[in-house]
Amino acid sequence: MTTVAAVRAPADNTVDVGGVTPRRRSVVWLGLVPFSVYILLFLAVPAILAVGSGFFDARGRFTLANLSAFADRQILTHFASSFALSAITAIAGSIIGAILCFALLGTKPGGVLRTTVDSASSVLAQFGGVMLAFAFIATMGAQGLLTKWLVSLGLAQNVFNSYNDNGPLIYQVAGLVVVYLYFQVPLMVLTFMPAMEGLKSTWAEASATLGGTRFTYWTQIGVPILAPAFFGSLILLFANSFSSYATAAALISSQAVITPLDIKQQLTSETVVGVSNVAGVLALGMVIVMVVLMCAYSALQRRASRWQR
Repeated sequence: MTTVAAVRAPADNTVDVGGVTPRRRSVVWLGLVPFSVYILLFLAVPAILAVGSGFFDARGRFTLANLSAFADRQILTHFASSFALSAITAIAGSIIGAILCFALLGTKPGGVLRTTVDSASSVLAQFGGVMLAFAFIATMGAQGLLTKWLVSLGLAQNVFNSYNDNGPLIYQVAGLVVVYLYFQVPLMVLTFMPAMEGLKSTWAEASATLGGTRFTYWTQIGVPILAPAFFGSLILLFANSFSSYATAAALISSQAVITPLDIKQQLTSETVVGVSNVAGVLALGMVIVMVVLMCAYSALQRRASRWQR
């Protein structure tokens, strides 16, 4: 006797063709719409308008003459100051942060100390602008608490008040190094700690079993594995310092010594300085630098992610 089995159609009205059931189109992507609109309105459009203004003259006509601003020695000096400030704070912040991450490896994962450091790093990495500037002025300024205390003890007459006879240290580019490290080191901890935690204890045990020393383990295994993550974090710190504006603007408001402050001066000055729309040209230069840095950071992060799975 032949039995005919009834074949029921799938509940989602899909048809099985060749043993493959097509998936229904997902609507989860609709959740990205608010974020995409935010990115478009508050990041993409302002960036396009800022950069695009550098290709127009005062009458709104397209021109490439504004690019001659990069031949201005003062503008190049400000770019060099921005690069130097970013490089110094990135290198110092990455080294200090890496040492701190190495020390945290000896603590219990999920313990009080590591949790406290992670929480503090998350807060301090975002602490900047006028609040950070005020904190350093109140501490290291001409009438700062630390300055007055050191002077009262006779340990320093003008430790923080003067630097090469050019005024208070924190109101100069050299002083910004100390201020920027306040948020650079916590950012390094946040970005580099996952890579340090990705080091497996079995790798050290395998190295010891094969006769390797601790020095051999770090030079042949640990450092090569951590190198992409370290340099990726270094690039991120450089980009973070290079694009910082609010803290420097709050501390150094009377003169343009780095490129972000130079852009501010071009936009707010009542006198014409250099070529027209030079702020857009400077913004173009900064965007190019940031794009190159982010591409390098993305490449290094993809390489480092293989060891963090």
